[in-house]
Amino acid sequence: MVFCFMSSLGEMATYLPITGSINAYGTRFFDPALGFMLGWVWALVFIVILTSLNLTTVKAYGETEYWLSLIKVLAVAVFIIVGFLYIGGAVGSPIEGAPKPGPQVFNIDPFHGGFSALFSIFLNAGFSFQGAELVGIAAGETKNPRKNVPRAIRQVFWRIIMFYVLTILIIGMTIPYYDKELANTDGDIKSSPFTRVFVQAGISVGGDIMNAVILVAVLSAGNSGLYASSRALHTLSKEGNAPKFLGYVNRWGVPVYCVLATALVGCLAFIVSLPQVGQGQAYNWLLALASTTGFIAWIGIAFCHIRFRMAYKAQGRLLSDLPFVSRLYPFGPIYTIVVCLIILFGQGYTAFSPFDVKSFLSAYVTLPFIVILYFGNKFWSKTKILKLVDVDLDTGRSHIDPSMAVMDSESELNKKKPSLFRRALAGAF
Repeated sequence: MVFCFMSSLGEMATYLPITGSINAYGTRFFDPALGFMLGWVWALVFIVILTSLNLTTVKAYGETEYWLSLIKVLAVAVFIIVGFLYIGGAVGSPIEGAPKPGPQVFNIDPFHGGFSALFSIFLNAGFSFQGAELVGIAAGETKNPRKNVPRAIRQVFWRIIMFYVLTILIIGMTIPYYDKELANTDGDIKSSPFTRVFVQAGISVGGDIMNAVILVAVLSAGNSGLYASSRALHTLSKEGNAPKFLGYVNRWGVPVYCVLATALVGCLAFIVSLPQVGQGQAYNWLLALASTTGFIAWIGIAFCHIRFRMAYKAQGRLLSDLPFVSRLYPFGPIYTIVVCLIILFGQGYTAFSPFDVKSFLSAYVTLPFIVILYFGNKFWSKTKILKLVDVDLDTGRSHIDPSMAVMDSESELNKKKPSLFRRALAGAF
């Protein structure tokens, strides 16, 4: 599903590389009220801790994110190698209660709790996947988006296979569901399943290294989250859907007030440590808020792609003129919408039997909020759904001859080639 919606986003982001594009596409292709709703959902969701970094140049953000991501990538690669060695019985002497290396790992009940337990973790899984859409948000500040955005879109599938599917496969085959260290009642980070795999493989120092990598991953998530939210907020301001002063950018092109405003919202993270809120309850609420709004944003991307393609056809334009064509259309965006709706409305069904008020609100509190945002703005601003023939398909577009080479500018041709190390990483990941 993520690959489907990324394909939809790629087609629009290469044709119209607009900063903060998720809400901008809603405004452009359907109804300004949809852009208003999508934008404010984004601006209020991310937990932010790296304000000072994002107040500098975009290049500084990108460079920092590159190295933070590199650390994560290398750590996951080592984890996968160690995990498969353990599963094959080549390393490790398992601790008490853990499966022995080899065939026994296939007998630890991978679907404990049945369908309800499996379905209940979709929000958590979605929270982990969300962030892939940053490719579209950053398109307006990307050098040569016609070349770089499609490349990033195509890499998503392989990154999902390697960094999500393989790691979860290893964890599922290595750590039993009854492992007491996973309960995490005292908040001890040593209970991370990544560290448990290293411990069981007999590499104790590996657990300490993974703890450090987990911290890096948190910093990376905050870094990208702050960037995405501040750009979405800036786009809202430029469209007249947020206070005008938020549209200000400094001489480096950084929306300073948007970064500060988003960081202020990020202070909500501190309520997680308050004992009055309840053990883990505040975290669960913030997690549900982030995941739910993320799925809503994915629905918005898929729906905007359908509207974009319909408008493109209604105005008599040729698909061959698009820099990047989604081969999954129309299946891809439709599939994305269906899966996201099933998760949004179904992930809280366990709250009904027996009825649990806290679980119900945690699962569904965001849904009426987005309805109020959309229809409230529609009533206040008197917006109308755009006719397909009136959709603006030109403003912000890079008018490039389709027959021209992708690397078409003199600066690109004369630019110094990246180092062998960077080229190897780009090719592998």
